[in-house]
Amino acid sequence: MHNDGVVADEQDPTALDAVTKALEEEGDIAADYLEELLDIADLDGDIDISVRQGRASLEIVSEDPSALALLVGRNGEVLDALQDLTRLAVHERTGERSRLMLDIGGHRAAYRVELTALGNSAAAKVKETGKEFALSPMNAFERKVVHDAVAAAGLVSDSRGVDPNRYVVVLPA
Repeated sequence: MHNDGVVADEQDPTALDAVTKALEEEGDIAADYLEELLDIADLDGDIDISVRQGRASLEIVSEDPSALALLVGRNGEVLDALQDLTRLAVHERTGERSRLMLDIGGHRAAYRVELTALGNSAAAKVKETGKEFALSPMNAFERKVVHDAVAAAGLVSDSRGVDPNRYVVVLPA
């Protein structure tokens, strides 16, 4: 696990605590940035911060999720841009590259469920036919979720091509 120049040895709880602390600090910086953005846009929302899978993870939530739809945009395009801007804001303050994940109104969580189903379906097709199966081009987040689903199904996958046309290929066992 690596973040803010700290490498954690899984056997060393002190190093793990330092990494967790650095990720929590990253989350706090990102939350301050996003709160300011919500104030400027005059949008109501709360920010939940956690550390998951070695990354700071933030979600903007609201009692009225439709109020956050503008921050998600069509196909999550605005969400992706806000995540990039938030990562830049963290980088500016810490001097370290951020890998934080941002979700708004559960959009990314719901999309993760869909992508996992897609990965499972592709794995089942490859198991049935014994032939590799290529999916449509995806961004890095989408590919990661599909790779994880394929691995959980007991198969191997590979990314091929060059962004923005990079895609996942599921390989037979």
